[in-house]
Amino acid sequence: MRLTLVRHATLLVELGGRRLLVEPMLDPPGARPPVEDSPEPRRNPLVPLPFAAEEIVAGLDAVVVTHLHRDHLDDTGARLVPRDVPVFCQPEDEERLRALGLDARPVETELVWEGLRIARTGGRHGSDEATVAALAPVSGFVLDGLYVAGDTVWCSEVEEALERHRPRVAVVNGSGARFLQGGPLVMTAQQVREVVDRVPTVVVVHLEAVDHCLETRAEVRAAVPEALVPEDGETLELGPDQ
Repeated sequence: MRLTLVRHATLLVELGGRRLLVEPMLDPPGARPPVEDSPEPRRNPLVPLPFAAEEIVAGLDAVVVTHLHRDHLDDTGARLVPRDVPVFCQPEDEERLRALGLDARPVETELVWEGLRIARTGGRHGSDEATVAALAPVSGFVLDGLYVAGDTVWCSEVEEALERHRPRVAVVNGSGARFLQGGPLVMTAQQVREVVDRVPTVVVVHLEAVDHCLETRAEVRAAVPEALVPEDGETLELGPDQ
């Protein structure tokens, strides 16, 4: 298994001889306005891509989109994703993805695609019921032994996914992103520790690329030294025993 962090939550995954793109946020820096109610408003994305967008979408076998917030599928990503590859998604997003001309493949609970088991998991994108309801629906996905948690805090849905699927590797969205009011929208470094205690290899992404993502790589590394915190463009070689 090879994981390349492109930027934010965008990943290239090489798994079982397949090349998958997760969360295609491919806009150039500053293409979008600040997140509404961001504590530190700046135009997004904050940083450039480490590779050309056209290079990122070359040779793909499939795409995974956990949900349709702009920092997980943006205008450039929607334009460049090839129309002849499956885009695995939550059922609620099928219609909008098909309207973009994409080959949306909704995952209700679990399916097998060309020998790869794909399961969908739950999550909570926020720390209070009102925020969770406003930002729903969101999902995570398990690709064989790889769990991509998506935009979620630590919650019973994540704990249940770990207990049920027993992944070798978990990719979690860190940074403790938040609005001006309320608690974190995704995992804080302290919540990442809950995953580290349960999964052999934990990779933390979703850092330093969008204005409401507050915790830095340095802070996450200091708080959870057992986790892997890649730089943009960095590739992690994770063997079958990890």
